[in-house]
Amino acid sequence: MNHWLEIKQLLPAHVQLVAVSKYHSIEQIAEAYTAGCRDFGESRVQELRTKQEALPKDIRWHFIGHLQTNKVRDLLRLNPYLIQSVDSERLLAAIDAEAGKQGLVQNILLEIHVAAEATKSGFSPEEFRALLASLNEHPYHNIHICGIMGMATNTDEETEIRRCFAQLYRLAEDMNHCGCVNCENAPIISMGMSDDYPIAISEGSTMVRIGSAIFGERE
Repeated sequence: MNHWLEIKQLLPAHVQLVAVSKYHSIEQIAEAYTAGCRDFGESRVQELRTKQEALPKDIRWHFIGHLQTNKVRDLLRLNPYLIQSVDSERLLAAIDAEAGKQGLVQNILLEIHVAAEATKSGFSPEEFRALLASLNEHPYHNIHICGIMGMATNTDEETEIRRCFAQLYRLAEDMNHCGCVNCENAPIISMGMSDDYPIAISEGSTMVRIGSAIFGERE
C-alpha cells in the first residue's frame, strides 16, 4: 500500500516531502504520482533514466545517491531537479564544468557528514565552512547551491540523532551569513528519513526523504 498522502498530511506546510523511489517499481511511483506526489528520489543514473522515460514529465527528480564524477555528464543530461548528494569539491567542480558545457545551472545540495559512521560520505563541518569562505572569491558559475543534506547516526538513541540534526541545522545557518552569490537566504535543510523524520522536523528540517514508510520494503 502506498502511504504518500498519509505522510504528506502529517508534515508541516514548510516541509517538502521527497518520496525515495530507488529500487521501487514504476507502478509504485505511478501510484504515488496519482496521489499527488511530484518529488521522487533516485540513487542510480541508469535507473533514473529508465523511470524518467516511463513516467510523467512534470516529476521533479532528486538524485540522492553517491555520484561518481564519470557519471556527471549522463546525470545532467537527464536534467535532475536537484542533486542532493554533492559530497566533495572534486564533484562540485565536475558538475560545474559539465553544467557549463551543457548550458545550464544545476541546483545542488552539499552533503555534510556529521554521523558517527565513518562509512557515510560528505564534507566534514570544517570542510563545509572552508568552502563557504572560499565561494566569494572563487564562485561556481554553473551551480546553484541551494542548501545542505545530511544523515543522522544509525542508532536508536534519540539523543545522538538529535545531536546530528541540530549540528546540521547550525551549519545550514552559516549559509545565511556567508554572503556568497550561490546561497539562498533560506537554504534547504534536507534531513530525516523514514525512521527519524519527526525528530528531524523538530530540529529544523525543511525537506525529508522518505522511502520505506511510503512504498514498503525495497524489492
